[in-house]
Amino acid sequence: MVLDTSKHYPVLLNEIISIISPQHGGTFIDCTFGQGGYTKKILSYENTRVIALDRDNNTKKIADKISSKYQSRFLFKNKKFSQLNDLKLKKENVRGIIFDLGYSLKQIKDLSRGLSFNSTGELNMRLGLNDFSAKDAINQLNVKELENIIKFFGEDIDAKKIAQKITKERLQKKIDTKNLVELIESIKKKKNFKIHSATKVFQALRMFVNKEITELIKGLVFASKILKKDGFLIVVTFHSIEDRIVKYFFKSLTENKSISRYLPIMDEPDKIFKNLIKKPIIPSKKEINENVRSRSAKLRYIVKTKDVFEFDTDVFDKFNSLIEIENIGNKL
Repeated sequence: MVLDTSKHYPVLLNEIISIISPQHGGTFIDCTFGQGGYTKKILSYENTRVIALDRDNNTKKIADKISSKYQSRFLFKNKKFSQLNDLKLKKENVRGIIFDLGYSLKQIKDLSRGLSFNSTGELNMRLGLNDFSAKDAINQLNVKELENIIKFFGEDIDAKKIAQKITKERLQKKIDTKNLVELIESIKKKKNFKIHSATKVFQALRMFVNKEITELIKGLVFASKILKKDGFLIVVTFHSIEDRIVKYFFKSLTENKSISRYLPIMDEPDKIFKNLIKKPIIPSKKEINENVRSRSAKLRYIVKTKDVFEFDTDVFDKFNSLIEIENIGNKL
């Protein structure tokens, strides 16, 4: 099959539908609405309702079309993961919450966003509801701050060299997308034909600009509290840092633990969630052939076993070092 490069493919769609069983009805939250792939499939089942979130307000055009078709069964909110709790859904029968942490083909093709190596002009990388851009970070942060962003968010072994060259080059001119790609390529002389040489740096900057670590953790915490008993929390990740956070958080919720630090374990339910799979679900060869961008996707999910809505988590402490790097952006 020849890939239609103009089409957006919702990753692991069949697997997600199989997990959440929308044929039984209920409310589902699509936390990464994008092009509406998951939402449209869920709404095709009667007695379902979807609340969709996306920080990118450009997706509202797609949301409006879906809303006109499904009317009372669909609600769109231009919000980030960290604003999920603002929806006040404790009375809603939320049977599934889905996070797809990839960004859409439409966003990649929008060269003004600077997500693509083919982009020209100013560095951007803002996905919506941002406080600063990649241009601000590249041209204002000091060499050590840039090194930490590239090293820990991009996991790039050349982080120090790249940061040093950025701070040297920007003395002569403002660095735009094209300049940055050329700069990185000049350092990485050995070509890796599997991935573009600028991939890790672009990933690091995108994560930093959009505070993706903080947003993901807050989103997971709020989602786990909003879900009702027997509801599913599903996350599709695309790189190791995201997957590490999701794996740790899910493990912490599915172990015997105290729900609140103020109550002894013996007085509480033993588990809040149950993990039904030992390893993440990955795309089939067929799906990868149809959509090569799905090749790095990993799906993890857990099911809620108790109607408990307040509990402690140490996930913020566990990944505090990454959150502190994100907080560098507060001065921009």
